[in-house]
Amino acid sequence: MRAIVYTSPGDSSVLTLVDREPGTPGPGEVRVRIAVSGVNPTDWKARAGSTRRQDFAETVPDQDGAGVIDAVGDGVEGLSVGDRVWVHLAQHERPTGTAQEFTVVPASRAVPLPADVDFALGASLGVPAVTAHRALTVHEQGPAALSPGSLDGRVVLVAGGAGAVGHAAIQLARWAGATVITTISSESKAALARAAGAHHTIDYTAGDVVAQVREIAPQGVDHIVEVSISVNAAIDAEIAANHASIAYYADDGGRDDFAMPVRPTFAKNVRVQGVLLYTVGEEALDAAVTAITAALADGALPVGEEHGLPLTWFPLEEMAAAHDAVEGATVGKVLVRVAEL
Repeated sequence: MRAIVYTSPGDSSVLTLVDREPGTPGPGEVRVRIAVSGVNPTDWKARAGSTRRQDFAETVPDQDGAGVIDAVGDGVEGLSVGDRVWVHLAQHERPTGTAQEFTVVPASRAVPLPADVDFALGASLGVPAVTAHRALTVHEQGPAALSPGSLDGRVVLVAGGAGAVGHAAIQLARWAGATVITTISSESKAALARAAGAHHTIDYTAGDVVAQVREIAPQGVDHIVEVSISVNAAIDAEIAANHASIAYYADDGGRDDFAMPVRPTFAKNVRVQGVLLYTVGEEALDAAVTAITAALADGALPVGEEHGLPLTWFPLEEMAAAHDAVEGATVGKVLVRVAEL
C-alpha cells in the first residue's frame, strides 16, 4: 500500500510517500481502507513538533478519515468487513494515521457511516465535529449530549463561524434548536456562516461586537464556542448570560495566556472550559459520536461551499501541500483523496 510518513518533526518537506505492507488488526481493532483523509491544524502542528507527540520511529499523519472496513480483529462487535465508516483520532497515541491506503484503529474510533453519506463528509467530521459537540455541552445546566430540541431557548455564539469547528458548531447548535450567532471577518465568510445555518452574523472587524450581540440577545449568550480566547476573553465576559459557558478549543495563533474581567464573570456565574479531544475522556467522545450519528441521519451536517464549508482537494502524493494549505488557513476543509472506493 501507499503511505505518507515522517521520521522526525519539521516542515511539510519531512513527509515522504512510501510503499509498505498493511498492518494487521489486533484484538479490539479494525483495519480500514481509507478513501479520504481529512487534514486538521492539529495534524500539521504535531508533524512540526509544536505540540506534544509520541516518540515513534515513524509516523503516518492525520487523525480523521473515511473508508471501508476490510479486516476485523478478535473481540470486535458491531462492525464487520464491508462496513462504511468515518474514523476519528486515528493517530492519537499511535503511529498509524489516515494518510495511507489502509489504517488500523481501535474499533471505537471507526463509526458507521450511513449509506447516503459520502466519504468527503465522513472525513470532515472527526476533530471538528467532536470538538464542536464538546464545546456545546459543557454548560452547567447541560445537555451532556445534543439532540433535536436539547438547546431550545438557548443562544449560542460561535467565534470564527467560517472555520471547520465553527461550521460544525453552527450546524449542531442549529440542529439542537439554538439561536445561533457567529462572528466573522468578511462578507464572504458571513455568507458561508449563513449557509451553515447561522441566524445572525457579526463582522468583528467593523463596529461594536458587544452592542450588536446585545441587540440580538438582550439577556446574553448561553454558550460561547471560542477559537481565540486570548483575543476575545473580555468580549465574551460582557456578552455572557447568567450561568453561561465559554468553551475554548484553540488560541488561533494568539498569546499563550488571556485576561478576563473578574466582576462580569463571577457575577454571572460564568463557566470557562478548555476543550482538548485528546484528554476529554471516553464518555464525552461517546456522547459526541452518538449525537453526530443522529445528526448525520437527519441530514444536518452537510459540507461543500453551498453548505458553508468549501472543500479543497489534494491527491495522497501531495500531502505536503495539503498540510501547507491548512497551515496557511485555507478557508473550509482540506481533504486528501487516498483511493476511489
